Amino acid sequence: MAHPAVNEWHRRDFLGAAALAALCFGLPEAALAVDRLPKKAVPRKRQRVLMRAVSDLVLPRTDTPGAGEVGTGDFVLLALAHGLGGSAEPVTASIRASLSPAIAPHLNSDGSLRHADWLEAELDRRAGGSFLNAGSGAAGLLSALDAQAYVRDMDGHPWRTIKTLILTGYYTSEAGASQELRFELVPGRWDPDLPVTAETRAFSSDWTAVDFG
Repeated sequence: MAHPAVNEWHRRDFLGAAALAALCFGLPEAALAVDRLPKKAVPRKRQRVLMRAVSDLVLPRTDTPGAGEVGTGDFVLLALAHGLGGSAEPVTASIRASLSPAIAPHLNSDGSLRHADWLEAELDRRAGGSFLNAGSGAAGLLSALDAQAYVRDMDGHPWRTIKTLILTGYYTSEAGASQELRFELVPGRWDPDLPVTAETRAFSSDWTAVDFG
């Protein structure tokens, strides 16, 4: 069996490296990696606009940038294309039954879900047209979906997967990790007892205190 040369790069290797680069160096690179996905996996322009809008609704701008504006939407689409967060696993029978028939057109032959296609169609259905034209009502529509996804026995709901990737993407971005959260690579001292107030921010460099899901 022939083996490729050590210095030979295959498209699959490159795409995997691109995904890792996006994770390591920041979310803007995720946009470049999205464009380099295999043709059938490249999201449509409207899906990128929608995912940016949804990311901003989940984590809107406050005194720090919102998730959409730092590129979280493209990160989510790239993560979905690579099956991160269990997104390539087959949808469970109970979730298929709960979301039927709306989920059926977006299932692959192996039972996995095209999450971006499903989210686009689901939000448009709830909006009775284009979710992107829902204006101030968009937040309420997304909140209703969120409430449905986080009830008992809805583990594996596709919105949970997408929302977890939004949170992961944002809180591993520069803005999320160093502005929304606090980052201190080498703590200056150890304090055994510190007051916690409403303004206290978790440390992004303390992975025991950060939960993205």
